[in-house]
Amino acid sequence: MSIVDRIDRDIKVAVLTVSDTRDKSTDKGGKLVIDYIQKMNASVPEEHYEIVKDEIGIIQSAVKKYLEQGVDAVITTGGTGIARRDVTIEAVTPLFDKDIQGFGELFRMLSYTEDIGSRSLLSRAAAGTYGNQLIISLPGSSGAVKLGMEKLVMPELNHLVYELNKEN
Repeated sequence: MSIVDRIDRDIKVAVLTVSDTRDKSTDKGGKLVIDYIQKMNASVPEEHYEIVKDEIGIIQSAVKKYLEQGVDAVITTGGTGIARRDVTIEAVTPLFDKDIQGFGELFRMLSYTEDIGSRSLLSRAAAGTYGNQLIISLPGSSGAVKLGMEKLVMPELNHLVYELNKEN
């Protein structure tokens, strides 16, 4: 990536943890996302971090709230598996203008080769665009967050925001 392909301002990110059981004291995944974001030219203001229940309407409402507040990206953790209560993907994908299919594909490939083997097929990690904003959904485990942030989000967030905001 050339220097031209980088956004020259602080990237604003919202972090949304989806869980029926976690609170801010036990949310390792969400806090890990914030730690990684703070290592970049990005920030997560305190008011842009929350935990919501695994319910489609609640998740969509929270994501829309952050998008309306003008963040560059919303990163969700949790609710991406196949259990009945895992509905993050059902909540966020209807919001996508464009599905970034490679994100989920690469996440599962990396999970398979570097971490959990064939169990990676259960992950429904996803990303897409909403206008000139980005929505990324990661599984909630610390290992999955670490993998997704280190291998996909950190290397590409700047470029993705740049591409979504360039004039032509």
